[in-house]
Amino acid sequence: MHPTFSIVFFTTASGAGFALLLLIGVGVPLALLPDDAGFGAAALLVAAVLIAGGLVSSAFHLGRPERAWRAFSQWRSSWLSREGALSVLTFVPAVIFAFGWLAFGATGGFAGLCGFLAAAGAVASVYCTGMIYASLKPIRQWHNPWVVPNYFALGLMSGFLVLDLILRFWVVRPVGIGLLSLAAVLVAWWIKESYWRSIDAGTAASTVASATGLGRRGAVRMLERPHTEENYLLTEMGFRIARKHRRRLRNIARLAAFLVPVVAVLVALVWGGGAGRIAAAVAVLSAALGLVVERWLFFAEARHTVTLYYGADQV
Repeated sequence: MHPTFSIVFFTTASGAGFALLLLIGVGVPLALLPDDAGFGAAALLVAAVLIAGGLVSSAFHLGRPERAWRAFSQWRSSWLSREGALSVLTFVPAVIFAFGWLAFGATGGFAGLCGFLAAAGAVASVYCTGMIYASLKPIRQWHNPWVVPNYFALGLMSGFLVLDLILRFWVVRPVGIGLLSLAAVLVAWWIKESYWRSIDAGTAASTVASATGLGRRGAVRMLERPHTEENYLLTEMGFRIARKHRRRLRNIARLAAFLVPVVAVLVALVWGGGAGRIAAAVAVLSAALGLVVERWLFFAEARHTVTLYYGADQV
């Protein structure tokens, strides 16, 4: 599939934003995070910018962005519509929670309940985002049991890293969040590697013989391509990446998204203070770069079964 920057940015930014909202919505009412208004304003603002920025960028992927509102009407059958509707609805309890906390210093009671509801909405939104791709049976690399856990793990990893950085401006050495950030990175790395092994080892779900239903008659091959010029299907669904480039980009993702953040978080845990903030910032920036590469690969490695009719032997 052809990787589009708007979707790459949307899935990475909104995942981090929703994960940060989840951590704040649960952590603050349970007194696991500071209830300082300054910390709340900074953390909630970053979460809102990431979520809103991702949602706005996704609209540019549409052929007619001005009609994006129509996507909300198909929530009964479309995971894309459900994701959009839940993303917007999540802002309702999130705004009430933010108002109660920042205006009145209330993090319990009704405000705390809204924090939990915002956290639940964040989880549901990320689940729907993952299901947009996991529900597509014609794409073997997406119709995979590791896709949704991968979205959750990478989003939670980035949310923890951002929270760790913000929290260090109020807490000299947040050991608990630092250790959870480290664990989140390692778990996300393991899940990503499991996904890569799964799509590499998996057998082709479709061949020309199975797609045409002529396999029982013997070997099947396409006589000729449907047409000789590029079209939308070839541009969007026939995108291919060379094996050597795929290996190189996977290694870049491993280094930037996982290895560097692990080292940086460990440094931040040891040093704290200003050095800890710098290390935490390095972890966030490196992870952001690595996740963009990882998400670009997620699209580039996917092959749609329609490419069988354009010369592919199997997908």
